[in-house]
Amino acid sequence: MSDPIKHLSVTTEKKLRIGVWVITALVLVLVGMMRRPEFRIDLPDGVELDFLPAVHAVLNSLVAVFLIIALLAVKRRDFVNHQRFMTAAVTLSVVFLLCYVVYHFTHEETRFGGVGRVRALYFFLLVTHIAAAASSFPLILLTYLAGWADQRTRHRRLSKITFPMWLYVAITGPVCYLMLRPYY
Repeated sequence: MSDPIKHLSVTTEKKLRIGVWVITALVLVLVGMMRRPEFRIDLPDGVELDFLPAVHAVLNSLVAVFLIIALLAVKRRDFVNHQRFMTAAVTLSVVFLLCYVVYHFTHEETRFGGVGRVRALYFFLLVTHIAAAASSFPLILLTYLAGWADQRTRHRRLSKITFPMWLYVAITGPVCYLMLRPYY
């Protein structure tokens, strides 16, 4: 796919794969910490980040769109546009993750107030969204690395697992936001 990385040495690629797992562990630690009140960070007076949940939903929606466009591109064997849209999806996902961590370190968790079936649906979507997000994070990085290193066989094998999970996360995130929005 991309010429600069095409000729990665085995050692460099192994180091990058180890880096993926280190980054994954660090992100999981951060996500665990942001849920604990003792790690809450107070914002300076006049600083508001209440707009970030809507930004998260927009970013995830754009990721979903870019993933679908990238899939269509690869099915047309348009590898250049496939790579561009996958890079855009990864970039927006990184921006999302940074915004998400900032928001949750500075705000208390918003509780869902719905009842009955809508409550059950919300929690089903939320739990599956969280599980898929945590599971897909290292897979996204490993799949992207394989594509970047022009290891098409590995990239294809990983993408068959990664793509549906990532798309599910990118779609259910905004759905959960819309369901939770009345309670912010």
